[in-house]
Amino acid sequence: MKKEIIISGFGGQGVLSMGKILAYSGLMEDKEVTWMPAYGPEQRGGTCNVTVIVSDDRVSSPILSKYDVAIVLNQPSLDKFESKVKPGGVLIYDSNGIINPPTRKDIEVYRISATDKAVEMKNTKVFNMIVLGGLLKVCPVVTLNGLEKALYKTLPERHHGLIPLNMDAVAEGQKIMEKQ
Repeated sequence: MKKEIIISGFGGQGVLSMGKILAYSGLMEDKEVTWMPAYGPEQRGGTCNVTVIVSDDRVSSPILSKYDVAIVLNQPSLDKFESKVKPGGVLIYDSNGIINPPTRKDIEVYRISATDKAVEMKNTKVFNMIVLGGLLKVCPVVTLNGLEKALYKTLPERHHGLIPLNMDAVAEGQKIMEKQ
C-alpha cells in the first residue's frame, strides 16, 4: 500500500498540522512516510499545502506531480489541485471553503462540512481533525490507534488532555463524509 496525499488550504486551518499528524500516525505503525510542507510568507491566511506519502515500502522521492488523494479546503486549492488527482483517485473538499465544486468525473469526490461540524462542537480548532477523520473513512491509510499514538507524540504534554476531544472530532468527521 502506498498513498500519495496533498492537503491544501489557507494558513490557520491546520493544514500543516494535519499532515504532520498523518505522517506521525504512519510512523507509529512502522510505515515509511514523507512529510513535505510548502507555505508562503503569510503563515496565517496565506495559501499553504503539505504532501504526505504513507507507504509499506520505501519512498523514493517526496516530490510529486500527481496525487492519489487531494484534500482541498479553499477555492484556490481546488483550482490548483483538482487536475493533479490521478484518475480513480479521491478528492475531498470542505463545503464551506468552496464556491465552485469539483467537476471531474474520473475521480471519487467527497464533501465534508467540517467547518459547520467544528462550530457545532463549539471548538473551531478541531476543524482539521474532523477533516482527517473524513480522510480515514474513505482512505484508511492509518488506524485510529496509530492516530491516537501520533497525537500523544506530536502534541505538547500540556495539551494531552485535549486528545479525547480530537479523537471525537475524528469520529465526527467519519460520520459526515458525503460522496458526491
